[in-house]
Amino acid sequence: MSLPPTPACLTAPRTPPSLPAQAPPRAATLPARFALPAPPPRRALSALAVRPTSPPAPRGFACRIWPLALLVSLALGSLTALAQQAATPAASKAALGKSPAVAAPAAPRAASAPVAGAPAIMPRRGYVVPIGGALKYDNAEVWARLVQLSGGAGARWVVVPLAAANPETTGARIAEALSAQGALAELLPVSPRWAGRDVAEAVQDAALAATVRRARGVFFAGGAQARITDALLQADGGRTPLLEAIWSVVDAGGVIAGTSAGAAVMSETMFRDAANVLGVLKAGRAEEGREIDRGLGFVGPELFIDQHFLKRGRIGRMLPLMLQKGYRLGLGVEENSAAILHGNQVEVIGGKGVLLVDLADATHDDGLGAFNLKNARLTYLDRGDRHDFATGTTTPSPQKLAGMSIDPNSPDFKPYFRRMPFVPDILGDAALVSAMGNLIDNHENEAFGLAFAGIPPQDDPQPDLGFEFRLRRLPESRGWYTGAFGGEDYTVLNLALDVTPVIMTRPLYQPLERPAAAKAAPALPPPAGPAREQQRPAN
Repeated sequence: MSLPPTPACLTAPRTPPSLPAQAPPRAATLPARFALPAPPPRRALSALAVRPTSPPAPRGFACRIWPLALLVSLALGSLTALAQQAATPAASKAALGKSPAVAAPAAPRAASAPVAGAPAIMPRRGYVVPIGGALKYDNAEVWARLVQLSGGAGARWVVVPLAAANPETTGARIAEALSAQGALAELLPVSPRWAGRDVAEAVQDAALAATVRRARGVFFAGGAQARITDALLQADGGRTPLLEAIWSVVDAGGVIAGTSAGAAVMSETMFRDAANVLGVLKAGRAEEGREIDRGLGFVGPELFIDQHFLKRGRIGRMLPLMLQKGYRLGLGVEENSAAILHGNQVEVIGGKGVLLVDLADATHDDGLGAFNLKNARLTYLDRGDRHDFATGTTTPSPQKLAGMSIDPNSPDFKPYFRRMPFVPDILGDAALVSAMGNLIDNHENEAFGLAFAGIPPQDDPQPDLGFEFRLRRLPESRGWYTGAFGGEDYTVLNLALDVTPVIMTRPLYQPLERPAAAKAAPALPPPAGPAREQQRPAN
């Protein structure tokens, strides 16, 4: 399906606030307390290249008829897709889910050969869909897409409520959400908290395993991820019959999805219980067996997945784990959002987006005595965006392509923001991604943030240890903006991140006191009778 080209009148950049004329973008001049040595030159990372946008249509009459042309194109495309689906054998229907029902953006750049050493994200045939937690039951986009990927209406799903605190209630709600989109969903009575059921017997049950093998989709409920791995993995690391059956679903081209704890188990290593993000960052590593443990490994060995990512500032625990376990790539999925992993591609759907962390060229200093990192690469993929790890191509959503393309290195760049971003709590709710969006559209080339404990716990062995997060724009940094979702939404590619340990000064602040001269001045007595009356203003 081909969408009509977007008229120039609809793609014009936003008008920045009225400000005095300033010089072109320059290298940021930092205060002395932020001074850092200049990083060494870094080669371009082709794994995060971009697709060019299509040229806009001329102004004038096209602007008036474009909405009607768009509606007609979408309607014709929907009818074509329905006709193709009806004529497609059931075995190949899952492949229809690989592309959203929108026109493909402009053709990829010429240099789209596979990147040397590109990681194997999904060596299996099927789909793995980590969901960042807090998935709303009315998020029809995510629930419907899961069913579509599994073959459409009538596809069989099983719900595994192992992690849930109340497995029967939680599992029933998930099954209902899948059924509302046309799936045939069945709740498996498998949980250490299911009354009257022995979980050790359930994971060995041949009948339950057979039920799973007949399914086209498996959904792991949220809760405590340790309950999933403790039940499905044997003491020697081997798979139970139920886990073997789950693997058979994805090997046959089906879907493995999970929210929150159900997403945490997707990679080979998972956070088992590490709620204190700053504590992991201060330690510089996570404790094996208690804070981190083995996952189920549905994705390749070079990709680590975490969830509730932006809401809970979990970049602070992902970076130490990636260094500790040797991961090159990290994928942090935000709440009420999902990442569809298939082959070497990822597509983002839902309420928000995902943060992609690449440590291919990152360095750290072991002799510094605290966690530190230079030249990590960050990319934020918003809802509707896609990235191909093999070709190194990122495709923004249709809304972004119809919005505004941002190239901060272009001589025509007109930044919307003018002041250097500084974030006092970089691990706060969505603080890091907000700083990335601000920086890609900013006159300045750097942004700073701090991670520290404002009121350290009494047992904190390093109460004054903090970390400076320094974001830097690079020659290959790019971005897109749209207001189509009702806010200010950015896609941001290729920002560098340096994390440097710092010592916080206590107290962080003090009350403002009256100047000494003012305190020493004696109080004047009030004027007597008539003089006081004279001071009253006239009515």
